[in-house]
Amino acid sequence: MRDIYHAHRMMRQIRQNAMQRGVIAVLDVGTWKIAALILKFDGPEVFREDDGVSSMAGQSNFRVIGAATTRSRGVRFGEIDAMTETERAIRTAVQAAQKMAGVRVDHVIATFSGGAPRSYGLDGTYALENSAVTESDVARVLANCDMPDLGEGREIMHAQPVNFSLDHRAGLSDPRGMTGRELATDVHLLSVDRAVIQNLLYCIKRCDLELAGVASSAYVAGVSALVEDEKELGGACVDLGGGTTSVSVFLKKHMIYGDCVPMGGDHVTMDISKGLQVSLANAERIKTVHGGVHATGMDDRELIETGGETGDWEHDRRNVSRSELIGIMRPRIEEILENVRDRLDAAGFEHLPSQQIVLTGGGSQVPGLDGLATRILGNQVRLGRPMRVRGLPQAATGPGFASTVGLCLFASHPQDEWWDFEIPVDNYPARSVKRAVKWFKDNW
Repeated sequence: MRDIYHAHRMMRQIRQNAMQRGVIAVLDVGTWKIAALILKFDGPEVFREDDGVSSMAGQSNFRVIGAATTRSRGVRFGEIDAMTETERAIRTAVQAAQKMAGVRVDHVIATFSGGAPRSYGLDGTYALENSAVTESDVARVLANCDMPDLGEGREIMHAQPVNFSLDHRAGLSDPRGMTGRELATDVHLLSVDRAVIQNLLYCIKRCDLELAGVASSAYVAGVSALVEDEKELGGACVDLGGGTTSVSVFLKKHMIYGDCVPMGGDHVTMDISKGLQVSLANAERIKTVHGGVHATGMDDRELIETGGETGDWEHDRRNVSRSELIGIMRPRIEEILENVRDRLDAAGFEHLPSQQIVLTGGGSQVPGLDGLATRILGNQVRLGRPMRVRGLPQAATGPGFASTVGLCLFASHPQDEWWDFEIPVDNYPARSVKRAVKWFKDNW
């Protein structure tokens, strides 16, 4: 039992050791692109208010010294579908980032958006032996949480205490040092498909890299795209990627719900390809340059040259109106947003003090999407970009890099998780340990 418990803590220790040595890589394995950033940890730097760098990024003790992206291959719906293709793409991105940074990295922190995430709310109580709360008391109250039945083939990715109560005084972020008789906690647990994590771990090993951490794309995108007030009072981050749309809900600066919709921008591209009978590459270009969700009278007269690669000049020179293009794109985007609304309803989003929704990700750049999302989701919606961090190239500051930048902040500002506390072995729930670390132990 103790061996399993220490295996779960090992990944955090590896990450801390890599950061102390100075450099670590972060890797965003997406359906549309694979992005790699190399971080150098060299102490915090003081920023002026007019630098435009966010408070959280300004307090960070890292800067980006290498960045690269490549077209993702072998990834469908946020999950590895062809190991060799994905390995080649990861190697390409990491090697290009290393060349830019002028250093070699051996450890990487990864994020992905698939795995069919599921959220659980856990709670536990513990009668204090002494009046003041100690680190051991926090560990014991976490051990007293009742574990849900996650189901076959599921593993825990995040298990974060989101609230503590001391003698019915709720809303405490850190009760250590406070006095009371009974300590209670609420924990948010996020589980994913075991096979997805194992495939990612195996692929990274094949690239001669060591996994120093893994995080949900829904979580890190919210960390990056939501501002402090939205995280505190209640906000949702909707990250529209290529193969999936991740949804996360934050309250009191903690994620309290995470899920994903297995649809994204690639599905819109495929609809255009089928509807206009053009190649996927051409459909992507048409979507990016001419796409939208609201048609006006002017769009009936605006003609788009579809182009083509058949060699038939007459066929390749076809023109379609922008209204026709919007008529193809809008139903799929509405379907994605309606699925997002179902996820938010399941999370009880309407009961939060604030209900701000932030759209981010590469798919959020469709003109007029924020207005359509406001109508369908029924809440105030804004478009979000990742917060600025030191050294980040201008090309990596767009919405499509929200989860990548969030992963940098996850590395430098790790939130307490279940396994960060010295939980007594005799109190640690056996089922939770087995499921939480089996994938890590088997592959270590």
